[in-house]
Amino acid sequence: MAESASNTASKKLIQIDVSSDSVCPWCFVGKKNLDKAIEASKDQYNFEIRWRPFFLDPSAPKEGVSKKEFYLQKYGNRYQGMFARMSEVFKGLGLEFDTAGLTGNSLDSHRLIHYTGKQAPEKQHTLVEELFIGYFTQGKFIGDREFLVETANKVGIEGAEEFLSDPNNGVTEVKEELAKYSKNITGVPNYTINGKVKLSGAQPPETFQSAFKAASA
Repeated sequence: MAESASNTASKKLIQIDVSSDSVCPWCFVGKKNLDKAIEASKDQYNFEIRWRPFFLDPSAPKEGVSKKEFYLQKYGNRYQGMFARMSEVFKGLGLEFDTAGLTGNSLDSHRLIHYTGKQAPEKQHTLVEELFIGYFTQGKFIGDREFLVETANKVGIEGAEEFLSDPNNGVTEVKEELAKYSKNITGVPNYTINGKVKLSGAQPPETFQSAFKAASA
């Protein structure tokens, strides 16, 4: 049954700015926990979530490279333990962590996330979910234009293919958001709730719920 306008209006608004990178597994874990907290709190609050860009590795190659080779070069043999740890964490979420496929620069995904935030802000959160699912559980390459367009179409974002076809579209805006929301951040995920409560890391749902309460006081 749909909520009445009065019930919706009586709820306090929780605005969440999430700094995240599309190739950050803990950002996906954090989103899953945030969603649980939102589901448990939806009778108390209305939510507005806005995804902001962050680059774990701005120098990552635009062309796709093997995930395993990339992380072996970056972390040495420690990457095997890291992958094993993420596999366990993802299992806890009912997901399978896919270590196959390619990784690389995530700029195009941030361009698409920004575009979605302007064109259909109510669909941005769902788009981010689908990008995470594709990259982390299906071996999709985050820099693959076809994957990005397919994801946009799946979520119902119009004009994404045309927007992404020009490599200059959205770049300035992504850089501006990076400077505004992620300038002083050293790691992600990072959350700013109602502009005053800040959290970092893949916090459990209960921590988010406490933050909602503090931010709405």
